[in-house]
Amino acid sequence: MASELSDEIVVVGGGVVGLTTAVVLAEGGRRVRVWTRDAVEATTSAVAGALWWPYRIEPAELARSWALRSLEVYEELAAGAEPAGVRMVEGVMGDTRLDEVDGWLAGRVRGLRAASAEEGPGTGIHARLPLIDMRAHLPWLRERFVAAGGVVETRTVTSLAEADAPVVVNCTGLAARELVPDPSVRPVRGQLVVVENPGVDTWLVANDEAGEHAYMFPQPGGLVLGGTTEEDAWSLEPDPATAEAIVRRCAALRPEVAGARVLEHRVGLRPTRPAVRLERDALPDGRLLVHNYGHGGGGVTVAWGCAEEAARLVTG
Repeated sequence: MASELSDEIVVVGGGVVGLTTAVVLAEGGRRVRVWTRDAVEATTSAVAGALWWPYRIEPAELARSWALRSLEVYEELAAGAEPAGVRMVEGVMGDTRLDEVDGWLAGRVRGLRAASAEEGPGTGIHARLPLIDMRAHLPWLRERFVAAGGVVETRTVTSLAEADAPVVVNCTGLAARELVPDPSVRPVRGQLVVVENPGVDTWLVANDEAGEHAYMFPQPGGLVLGGTTEEDAWSLEPDPATAEAIVRRCAALRPEVAGARVLEHRVGLRPTRPAVRLERDALPDGRLLVHNYGHGGGGVTVAWGCAEEAARLVTG
């Protein structure tokens, strides 16, 4: 390896986990390049709803600290003047009782209380949480990274060993299934419908009367309706019947959604794994490899905490 590359790092993957990791490394004084197959606006992360909430992320104890650190950063971004695409928005998490919320979460989340009958169906909790507009947040992360001296390169890789730096950070998400290879990484397909917002200004996650999952996230570009969790489904094509069912479930919870003009259909494949893989490894030639993948639908929730942990692993 050439001496001029001795302090360089290549982060493979340009989604929210990869970009956030690259920002932390670059702002820590390292020379960093991001290799991404797709423009950041076309990554799986761009499809995300993206409400901060620690849901089904393992290992639970580590995920707790990662999520809390990320919450702290998002609160700072929401309060700042930068166009980071982060807002603190009130809403209701349905089918959850206040006494079911973990103590660490209850002591930290703002506005946490039992929801009223007018706020949401059935039993629920009210909270003020970060809601991230990924169409704004991902480009903002990229620009912050570039401002710190980083470089984004469009690359399609067939092996992590192709990265030409002494340190490689693997943030490839679902692609890690083939690149590592790691067969425990599996897709969980999520389909969303974006409609013209009829005046909904709070988020809602709940089940409809039939017990089907539904959520609504008011974003600047429209009201995001969801969703689905189809395990081992690989299709990126929106299914019309699924889209109709999503709108129908959401309209059952918020009648004003019925008839709202559809603006967009989105499909993303969440990179799910039994537990997040965040650890040191080595490439076949002995170079340092740090894994940071397998976040499922919780990448946004833990991105900053995982990024800082990955940076610590890089420095040893």
